[in-house]
Parts: sequence; C-alpha cells; structure tokens
Amino acid sequence: MDVILLQRIEKLGQMGQVVKVKPGFARNYLLPQKKALRATDANRARFEKQRAQLEAINLSRREEAQKISGKVDGLTVVIIRQAGETGHLYGSVSPRDVAAAATAGGVTIERSQVLMDRPIKMLGLHPVRVALHPEVIVTITANVAKSEEEAEIQKKAGGFVPPTTEEQPSLDEVLAEADEAAADEAEPAEAEPKAEEAAEAKPKKKAKVEKEAKVEKEAKAEKEPKAEKPKREKKAKGKKADDDE
Repeated sequence: MDVILLQRIEKLGQMGQVVKVKPGFARNYLLPQKKALRATDANRARFEKQRAQLEAINLSRREEAQKISGKVDGLTVVIIRQAGETGHLYGSVSPRDVAAAATAGGVTIERSQVLMDRPIKMLGLHPVRVALHPEVIVTITANVAKSEEEAEIQKKAGGFVPPTTEEQPSLDEVLAEADEAAADEAEPAEAEPKAEEAAEAKPKKKAKVEKEAKVEKEAKAEKEPKAEKPKREKKAKGKKADDDE
C-alpha cells in the first residue's frame, strides 16, 4: 500500500514522501495515529495544500522536544519485577511499563514514544530509546530489579549482579592473606644460609671425627707392643727352663 507520510518515520521516510508499506502496518499504525494518508489523488492534493501549515506545526513541535531533551536524555527509571536467581523475569517489561515508570518519575512519555524492538526479559540496566519527536530521539535507562535495594546495587555495579553463595572476603582479609603469602615466600631465603652453614660444617665434623679416630688408633698401637713384650719374655723363660731340664 502506498501512503503519504505526514511526519518523519524512522527507517521509512521524511514528511511528504510517498512510500510503500504493508497494508496491516498502514491500517493498524500509520493511519490511526495520523502519521500518514492513503496515497490517493485527492489526498495528494490535500497534502500539497496544507504542506506549509504541516511543516510549521512540525517545526514548533521539534523545537519543544529539543528543549526538554536535556531533561529526559540519560534519565534512569526503576521498574520492579519478580525474577529467578539467574535474572530471567517472570514476564517481561513492555513499552507501556517504561512509559509509566518515566511518567511516575516526573517525565510524561507516551507508550508510542518508547522505541523497543522487543520486550525486556532480564534484570539489569537496559538502554531504551524514546522519540520525543520524530526528529528528536533520546535514550533513557530502564533499571529492572527485584527491589529498590537491588536497583541501587545494579546502578553502582553497572548491571545485574548474580547472587553469590560464598561470602566474599573483606579487604582486610585479602591484605592479611597477601602478607602471609609474602612471609612464606621469604622463609626459604632465610633458611638458605643455615643450609650452607650446615654443608660447610659437615666436612669439618667429618675431619674431626677422622682425626680423633686416628689419634685413638695410634694410641692403641702404642699400647699393643708393651702388652705383648711380657708375653714374649715369659715364653722365652719357659723355653729356657725346659732346656735346663
């Protein structure tokens, strides 16, 4: 179906252009929202007659949208939803939910102004585009959380924070473990000189033992002849007595 655009439509065309669209899109969205006219000869003539007036209205609306864009751009809205441990929502967040949250926060936004390709189905921070005017589009953030407290945590963390079963160590505990590890690494270095001293002392001890053994052996050797001499003399006297007999 051919239609005449009465305003700029993203990814479709500018005001006054004749474009071809699907019949369902034209009947369900463009025509009811007065964003386009059927491209008949009568409507073409009507548009050309009112073009100057339509362009003036469009310019005024664009300037108004630009004035409030600074207030809306970067806005964060909190949306509370039930979800599982992995962050999957029990349901979803639609453009209507985002518009309602923004309006509750003090900025009036229509559902039709929220540009979302698909519903939000996860906890976390989600950028959402908002068309204040067909030519003025800003981005707000939908902070989808299970509670206000978790929304604040997500805002500081920059996204969804999965629950942890183990308690995270504190900074003091981490520093204490680091000091202990450093001390353990330093112990072998301190023990090395002791090992070297033991290695040096071992040959000295061995030499001392050998020296003592040698002295003892020499002393024993000196005693042995004195002990054997009387025995030899006794044997000699005994032999002489036998000879005399």
